[in-house]
Amino acid sequence: MSSTATPTRGRFRGGAGLGLAAWLAGIVFFLPIAWMGLTSFHSEADAATNPPSFGAALTLDGYREFFGAGGGASPWPSLINSTVASVVSTLLVLLLALPAAYALSIRPVRKWTDVLFFFLSTKMLPVVAGLLPIYLFAKNAGMLDNIWLLVLLYTSMNLPIAVWMMHSFLAEVPVAVIEAAQIDGARLPTVLTRVVAPIALPGIAATALICFIFSWNELLFARVLTGVVAETAPVFLTGFITSQGLFLAKVCAASLVISLPVLAAGFAAQDKLVQGLSLGAVK
Repeated sequence: MSSTATPTRGRFRGGAGLGLAAWLAGIVFFLPIAWMGLTSFHSEADAATNPPSFGAALTLDGYREFFGAGGGASPWPSLINSTVASVVSTLLVLLLALPAAYALSIRPVRKWTDVLFFFLSTKMLPVVAGLLPIYLFAKNAGMLDNIWLLVLLYTSMNLPIAVWMMHSFLAEVPVAVIEAAQIDGARLPTVLTRVVAPIALPGIAATALICFIFSWNELLFARVLTGVVAETAPVFLTGFITSQGLFLAKVCAASLVISLPVLAAGFAAQDKLVQGLSLGAVK
């Protein structure tokens, strides 16, 4: 009996150790966010103290400044621009990536590995290297400070990643189900929307969330190619950094508010995200 209990006790201790390590790692990753949230409720003088003042009085001045209560610019146009650019580009990416991934996984084209490598090679060029040509193109086309230019850029930037991700997800779709639908007379659009998409929904949700996060957080192109009309939330956030140095509380408040849509989307799709990222891991 002792020989049976020993392995069980060892496995229990091993599981408890892994659980404790996971909790510690989670706390370490959460601490900066918690510190940012606490700093956002301090005054600028208390937020700038070194060492930090943990018992400082709490205030909502940082959030009032962010929402323009002190006479500053309103963040709502920038938040709306970020929402439009992120949501529309994500929908376009899914619309284009689904048939592309279908052609590369379920009905593979000739030399499909070369096609996948081509998609990946488009991400090898540093973003800043393409900034000047894109700026000149946008200037000559009259599209500077235009939100639809950002939609086009975000779609092209996220499409290779989406195709790679959805290729692995769609590879797990049973071919027999698709062939059965085709025997019943279903055409390609019907197969994609009513057969493939429901089966690969967790993977599609994971891809959509990642593309949305990448689009929402993008700063370089938005900073250079937009001005007032198409300014996005990350660009608006940089406006709180001043030469006086008293901007920590406002920046933390703005960062927390701007991060909420991404956190909300991740929380709403967390079950689909976990299923999508683990799809195909266990046969």
